[in-house]
Amino acid sequence: DIVTIFPEIFSSYLGESLIARAQTKKFIKINVHNLRKWTSDRHKTVDDRPYGGGLGMVLRVEPIYKAVAALKSKFQNPNSKTKVILFTPRGRKFNQKLAYKLSKLDQIIFICGRYEGVDERVAKNIADMEISIGDYDLMGGELPAMVAIETISRLIPGVLGKPALLKERI
Repeated sequence: DIVTIFPEIFSSYLGESLIARAQTKKFIKINVHNLRKWTSDRHKTVDDRPYGGGLGMVLRVEPIYKAVAALKSKFQNPNSKTKVILFTPRGRKFNQKLAYKLSKLDQIIFICGRYEGVDERVAKNIADMEISIGDYDLMGGELPAMVAIETISRLIPGVLGKPALLKERI
């Protein structure tokens, strides 16, 4: 599950190539969710000034909390293995070993930040893990989500079609 304020960014990517085929064959299921769905005001406001000051705007904690709670509740099995991942430049470096561990989960919820990031309470209280795809800043978490999806998906048996292509390089 991907939580973003720009869901259309994923349309082309998810509808092409091996990712599209893997979804059609039900090896993976990817759902993109607009964070604005979990707002309560008529303007669908998802951002605010950072608490305590600072430059720019951050994504508010309330709609992210509601989104994650709703997405977790869709998995009826209480024994399902779920991780909530926040993409941030200060997170743990994403690599093949981590991708392999994540490929064993039942559900991954990716939180894609925007603007100057997300309310710090998201990292402290909602996300299980903060991940970075490199030592640079991006405008949001959508590209890191695509990188993670591709890296993790290719490790799911059947996605690539040839088991020999799944050799772990950790």
